[in-house]
Amino acid sequence: MIRYHFIRMLGGTALLSMATVAAHAAVDATYKTEIDAWRAKVEKSLRSDNGWLTLAGRHELSSGANTIGSGGDNQIVLAPGLAPERLGTIAIGGDKVTLKLAPGVEMFNARSDPIGFSDRTLQTDLDRRDWVYLGRLSFHVIKRDEGKYILRVSDLESDVRKNFAGRIWYDVNPALRVDAKFVPYSGKKIDIVNVLGEISQEPVAGYLEFKLNGKTHRLDALADPGEPLFVIFSDRTGETTTYPSGRFLEVAMPKNGKTVIDFNKAYNPPCAFSAYTTCPLPPPQNVLKTSVAAGEKFRGH
Repeated sequence: MIRYHFIRMLGGTALLSMATVAAHAAVDATYKTEIDAWRAKVEKSLRSDNGWLTLAGRHELSSGANTIGSGGDNQIVLAPGLAPERLGTIAIGGDKVTLKLAPGVEMFNARSDPIGFSDRTLQTDLDRRDWVYLGRLSFHVIKRDEGKYILRVSDLESDVRKNFAGRIWYDVNPALRVDAKFVPYSGKKIDIVNVLGEISQEPVAGYLEFKLNGKTHRLDALADPGEPLFVIFSDRTGETTTYPSGRFLEVAMPKNGKTVIDFNKAYNPPCAFSAYTTCPLPPPQNVLKTSVAAGEKFRGH
C-alpha cells in the first residue's frame, strides 16, 4: 500500500514508474524461465542412461589382464545379475586397453546395436571414451593423468537411479547474478585435490573479482580451450543447506575483461549423487567466507 500511495503521489511520473516496474517484472519472468529451463536440462542429464545415478562401480585396473564378471574368482567382481560369472578380460598394455569377452559372450557398441562383438580396443580419451553394453550393464575405461586406468561401471536399473527424488534448488534470485572482472594469469598452474586426496596440477586461466554481500571476493577459474570458465567453490551454506565439499559453476568467457557470474546456476559435483566418482575440491582461495544462498542444495547421501 505504501508503494502504491507513493506512485499516486508522483502524478504524471506514475505512468513511467509503473511501466518500468512492469518491464522489470517481465525481465525477471524471462530470467526465471531461462533458469528453470537450464535446471530441467541438468536434471534430465543426471537421470539419463549412463548418468551419474546409474554408476555401480569404480575399479582401478592393473597392468596386464584383469578378469571381470559376477563370479568371486574375478579380479573385478560385478554384482550378481549384472553380468555373467565370467564376462571376459580387460587387458592394459602398451598404452592400449583391450576388451576380450569370454566364449559365448557378446557385448554391443550401443544398447540399440543389433551387432555384437567379442573383442575390441577401448578408447579412453576424455573426448572419446567408449561405452560398451550388455543388457542393463554398461562400462567404459578412463585414463587418468597419472597413468592409472579406471573402469567405471553403470547399471541401468541402479537403486540410486530408481529412488532419486530429484535435485533441489534455492528460489531463483536475480540479485545473485553478479558482474565480474576477469584478470588473466600467464601460464599459472594450481594444485587441485580430489576427494581421495590425489593432487593434480591444473592450468588456471585467471581470477574473477566481484562484489557479494557488500564485500569484494575473488575466485580462481580453470579453462579448457573453447570452453567456458570453470569454477570450483564453496561457501558457508555448505554448513547447512548445500553440498559441504563445494559446488561447480560455469562462467561465460570474458569480453574486454568482463563477464557475469550466475550463482543461480551453481550445481553439485557428481560426488553429491554417487559414491563411485572422484570429484575435485575447491582450492583454498575459492573457499568464500560468505553465504551464497543460490543454486543447488543438497539432499544428503
